[in-house]
Amino acid sequence: MDFNFTPKVQDMQARLLAFMDQHVYPNEARFFREIAENRAKGNAWVPTTLIEELKPKARAAGLWNLFLPHSPRAPEGLSNLEYAPLCEIMGRVPFAPEIFNCSAPDTGNMETIARYGSEANKDRWLEPLLKGEIRSAFLMTEPEVASSDATNIQCRIERDGDDYVINGLKWWSSGAGDPRCAIYIVMGKTNPDAGRHEQQSMILVPADAPGIEVIRPLSVFGYDDAPHGHMEVRLTNVRVPVGNLLLGEGRGFEIAQGRLGPGRIHHCMRSIGIAERALELMCKRLNTRIAFGKPVARQSVWHERIADARCMIDQARLLTLKAAYMMDTVGNKVAKAEIAMIKVVAPNMACQIIDWAIQAHGGGGVSDDFPLAYAYAHQRTLRLADGPDEVHRASLAKLELAKHLGLPGEVEMPITRGS
Repeated sequence: MDFNFTPKVQDMQARLLAFMDQHVYPNEARFFREIAENRAKGNAWVPTTLIEELKPKARAAGLWNLFLPHSPRAPEGLSNLEYAPLCEIMGRVPFAPEIFNCSAPDTGNMETIARYGSEANKDRWLEPLLKGEIRSAFLMTEPEVASSDATNIQCRIERDGDDYVINGLKWWSSGAGDPRCAIYIVMGKTNPDAGRHEQQSMILVPADAPGIEVIRPLSVFGYDDAPHGHMEVRLTNVRVPVGNLLLGEGRGFEIAQGRLGPGRIHHCMRSIGIAERALELMCKRLNTRIAFGKPVARQSVWHERIADARCMIDQARLLTLKAAYMMDTVGNKVAKAEIAMIKVVAPNMACQIIDWAIQAHGGGGVSDDFPLAYAYAHQRTLRLADGPDEVHRASLAKLELAKHLGLPGEVEMPITRGS
């Protein structure tokens, strides 16, 4: 495995770092101030002007749609290995990926439509998503069942002539709060009597279809992530054309496996970015604070934490690059163990390092004066999103045991809340 980045990627790294320095870091306070001002006016669910101002600049800089490989509709797309260092840089600031049209859940939804949608689906939904004109949501998780096992899904998708009729209750529908959200990808059961993994299907549902009710936003440790939002959504007798079904009835798990592999590793790439930033903030804070007559940076406990943080970040980065390399060369299915490993490792690593950084900042660390509390809330959520740690560990254990028992080792990777 050669993890040296090509001159093309190195050039893009330099341009992206310069863009972040010039446009993103100086505007962090403005981003959250805009949301607070909108909330004070009575509606936090308004897109920020900052993001909309920066999107054309990102496009002009050649930093747009970098996540989508092998698509004639997005020729700027990179391989997973090429994208990794760029996604890491974007992950240093929570709102940055949207500036480059590389934010969840749109990335996973665009990849899903590109892979499994009809040409009509691509013309209607993929094109405006690639242009950044609309946003999207992914509706899988349900409040009434344990969604770490997606075979529990109760939402029904039933054929009625030239339409499918959808009924169900979803939550953690990330992106559904954004007023620009125009399309949902919904997972539900088309045939409850089929095999365990052949009951589910995925279908494209316009966000303005009659029968859709966005019930409420869900908060994460007090953050509602406006204007993006994680919403609870009820679908009551929602009708969509038969042509909106992706790939065919009973193939929802197949699609989910294809969608969640890239989505998981993108989250991990961003986790490394925020962990790097937390380590930087921690070191700067320690170097500028005096306690008990000497700089806090000279306290030996911080030496241990800083050293451990550097080891943990570099270990996670290497595992991420290995998983990305395997996804590019042998495919997501063969790389399933590596994807599961990094999905466990990266958010746990980031949570620990952010926690140390919060501790180094004292009371300021849990305030909104620094980006650490918000970053921790997001990273802690990732230990549940796209498969909880326990399910990934169980899958890894089964794969490992199968090596020594002469078993086929064909283990289903977890399918759960997508983002």
